[in-house]
Amino acid sequence: MSDDTLREFIGYHIKRAFNVVQADLNQALKPLGLRMVTYSALVLIVDNPGLRQSQLAEALDVERANLVVIIDELEGRDLITRDRVPTDRRAYALNPTLAGRRLYDRALEAVRGHERRILNGMTEETKLAVIGAMSLIRQSSGGGSKGG
Repeated sequence: MSDDTLREFIGYHIKRAFNVVQADLNQALKPLGLRMVTYSALVLIVDNPGLRQSQLAEALDVERANLVVIIDELEGRDLITRDRVPTDRRAYALNPTLAGRRLYDRALEAVRGHERRILNGMTEETKLAVIGAMSLIRQSSGGGSKGG
């Protein structure tokens, strides 16, 4: 079977590469009980204590309704707390717990190992070029679409 026609399109290559990245990342995070999206949420909350749910939804590029499931999962594992914002009773601030910060440290090491595995042999210059290309694609589309 030939996929020569599909190989003309950068999107085809991006999707194929993403499949490899996602599969390896899932294996790296699985022992920690995390998925790509819960890992990303935890990192953003630890790095930005007091982050509001709406800010997290925007950063993850997910609908707020979908975010509730993610937050419930992290909160249910006592990795984060959801605290009312005193100045806005409709808003919640998200903060990491000690267990959340500890898991964050372990998860970062796992993801760094994942990156070393999948990018083995790629020069730093190439890595920066790939990141730059992905950024240009996101910018040209207005930043992405919501939906998970």
